[in-house]
Amino acid sequence: MSIKLLKPRTPGQRGMKVNIYREVLTSKKPVKSLIRGTKRNSGRNSRGVITIQHRGGGAKQRMRQVDFKQRKFGIPGIVRAIEYDPKRTAFLAHIVFSDGEQSYILATEGLKVNDKVIYGPSTKIKPGNRLMLKNIPASVTIHNIELTPGKGGQIVRSAGSSATLMGVDEGYALIKMPSGEVRKVPEEAYASIGSVSNPEHMNIKIGKAGRTRRMGRRPRVRGKAKNPVDHPHGGGEGGSPIGLKHPKTPTGKPTRGYKTRKRKLSNRLIVKRRGKKRR
Repeated sequence: MSIKLLKPRTPGQRGMKVNIYREVLTSKKPVKSLIRGTKRNSGRNSRGVITIQHRGGGAKQRMRQVDFKQRKFGIPGIVRAIEYDPKRTAFLAHIVFSDGEQSYILATEGLKVNDKVIYGPSTKIKPGNRLMLKNIPASVTIHNIELTPGKGGQIVRSAGSSATLMGVDEGYALIKMPSGEVRKVPEEAYASIGSVSNPEHMNIKIGKAGRTRRMGRRPRVRGKAKNPVDHPHGGGEGGSPIGLKHPKTPTGKPTRGYKTRKRKLSNRLIVKRRGKKRR
């Protein structure tokens, strides 16, 4: 797949980079039985309180029912199409199994139409297949990894991401995450072979504000430009500073370097913390 730099025929297209989907996608209409409508929450929680700022509006989207567990063991499936999903950055693969059942899974990079995939505790090491971590050789690239056996893939699911299996020891598999963090995962957990599709997603440039609005993202306003009732940084005359020793969120919690991770049971499973990437 390639990224195309548009010619600046309009001001909004100047510098815009788009993904040429026709080079990899094979279907436009999703499978009707595998989609459902979604309710917009616009960044609000169950009590109606805004917990994520600057969200709302956007084009209507339909949710694809993605199978993250992939528990049809031993039944081979064939890739019928590679499709676009408006709710995520990665592409989806439409799988039709030999018993007639259909499902969506995260498309693996390099997976094509008519390729075969199979799930099981110990299957062939091939992109798209899914098996237990203890049966995967070291240094193999994996994605859609379970943290709790049987719960379904929870990590490494975004476009172009992948983790590396470093080895298995004492009932746990050592996995190097895309961030550089090394953590333990139970060896009975499942993972898919290969990296997630659409690795060029990081090179896309939106180009214009209207395209961002259609994604449901509203304009961001600086805290110091607001009133004191709306933000801790607000108030003052002219371009006054925030007036605080440390910056805060709209709800008053410290931000920018403030550590929010509390004592968790999963801390014992983290072998090496992620570090800052050098540029």
